[in-house]
Formats: sequence, structure tokens, C-alpha cells
Amino acid sequence: MSPTMTPADAPTVTDRPHVPSEADSLALRRRHVAASRVRSVVFHTVSLAVVAVILYPAVWMGVSTLKPSAEIIGSVSLIPTNPSFDNFVTAFEGIAGVSFWTFFLNSLLLAVGSVVGITISCSVSAYAFARIEFPGRNVFFALMIGTLLLPFHVVIIPQYIVFNQLGLVGTYVPLLIGKFLASEAFFVFLMVQFMRNLPRELDEAARIDGAGHVRIFGSIMLPLMKPALVTSSIFAFIWSWNDFFGPLIYLSSPSTFPLPLALRLFVDQTTTSDYGAQMAMAVLALLPVLLFFLVFQRYLVEGVATQGLKG
Repeated sequence: MSPTMTPADAPTVTDRPHVPSEADSLALRRRHVAASRVRSVVFHTVSLAVVAVILYPAVWMGVSTLKPSAEIIGSVSLIPTNPSFDNFVTAFEGIAGVSFWTFFLNSLLLAVGSVVGITISCSVSAYAFARIEFPGRNVFFALMIGTLLLPFHVVIIPQYIVFNQLGLVGTYVPLLIGKFLASEAFFVFLMVQFMRNLPRELDEAARIDGAGHVRIFGSIMLPLMKPALVTSSIFAFIWSWNDFFGPLIYLSSPSTFPLPLALRLFVDQTTTSDYGAQMAMAVLALLPVLLFFLVFQRYLVEGVATQGLKG
């Protein structure tokens, strides 16, 4: 010790920096792993609970197809006591003298007709709004977008009067004619936004080669619009397949009913309602929509994701 250093100034053992031992590091890692496992268990438990709540109606509907009608409305148990496929046999036999396949083909006709009409008419209208300069284009486009704010129930009465005077009530014309006249503003807007993201240099190069609007639309725009067309087709198919109010207004003969109206025939307020067969037909009606979505979901995601890109 130097003459100028006092004993109080001398370093002590407690002044040395603490170096964690290997045991301390191991204990710290174990605490981190335990906390991570607890968070993971809590997250997955909450996720499974949310999934169970969301999927419970679908599971209940699927299980109810194996129950008789009395057990469906008289028991809260999810598991059937005596499972049977009789409800599917009754569903395939149909109701009101009409087989299940007739209802299925009616729904398929309306859904496919809606897809064809929307993809053709809305794509042509979208090309006009997105690529052709004409007087009043912005005004007409704004009016078209404004129809999205108009409730369907506001125009249903005048539309019904017009179709009734034309003798078209009871046919599929009132349900399909609007699809071929680009009356679905949502799909027109979707395709317009997609086309506006495509570079205009493609149009200019085609015009230099002597191509007109028909050639540009058919040879250039349509191939590039595949994501938007598939997205529109998926929405049009599902909306038409699940439509209940439109067919309820315009159709009167059971032989022309689609599946949503056929499901209603199983519920009779005056006699015994066959809820088991109704559940079986509901499951059968759900399968085509589910398969259609699973097949084309890749294009749906691609079309939605592309809307965020700039050309």
C-alpha cells in the first residue's frame, strides 16, 4: 500500500464485477423457456377455444344429419344416440315431387349463368372506364359507384312490376339479366382498379401495330386480368349459389327452385317439419361451394394481393 492510500481506499472483494456462473446462466435459460412455453400454451388454448366457437355451428349441422328430427330439437347433446343416414336418403329423394338433383341443377344453372354474365359484361364495362376516354366518363363511373349505396330492397318493387308486365316472373330471366348488363357495380369497380394498375404502354404498343379496342381487350387485357376474373367468378358463384331472396321473389314453381328455396320446403309450420332431411340437404348444398373455394382459393388470394401493387 502506497503512503498516500488509506485503508478505506483500497479495493475490496465486493467491488469486483459479478460474473454469472454457468449455473446462473442455465437457470436463466430455463426461466425463459418456461415463460415461452406458458405463453405458447395460453395462445394455443385461446386459439382452439375461438376455433371451437366458430366451427361449432358447422359441426352441429353435420352431426344433426345423423339424428332424427325429434332428437335435433329435443336434445342438446352433440353426439347422436342412434346415428343413421336416413336423412341423406330422404334428402336425395327430394320434396314436393322434385328430386334433389333438380334443385342442384337449378342452383348450378343460376350460379354458372351469373359467373358467365358477370365476367363478360363487367370486364367489358371495366375496360371502357379504365382505358377509353369519352365525355362524361368520370360522371358515369361515379354514378355506377353510387349504386353500391342503393339497397336492393329499394328497387325490388319497381323491378318486379317491370318483369311482371313483361311476363318474365316465374323464369330465371329476372335473376340473370342483370348479370349480363353489368349491373353489379362491385365487380366493375374491382376490374377497373385492376386495369388501372396495368401499364398503358401495352395499349400504345398494340395501337402502333394497328390493333383496335377489341383486339387490345381480347389479346392483352383479358390474359392479364386472370386474377381479377377468377376473384369475381368466385364471389359471383358463391353469392348466386347462396341467394335466397331473389329466387323467393321471382320463382313460384318447386321444379324451378334452387337449393336455398328447397331447404325452406322441409320446414312446415302446420305439420311435422323434417329438420333431419333439411340438415342433410344443407350439408349437400354446402359441399359444392366449399370445393369451389378450395380449388380456386389460390387465385382468390393472388387477386386480392395484386390489388395492392402498382403497375
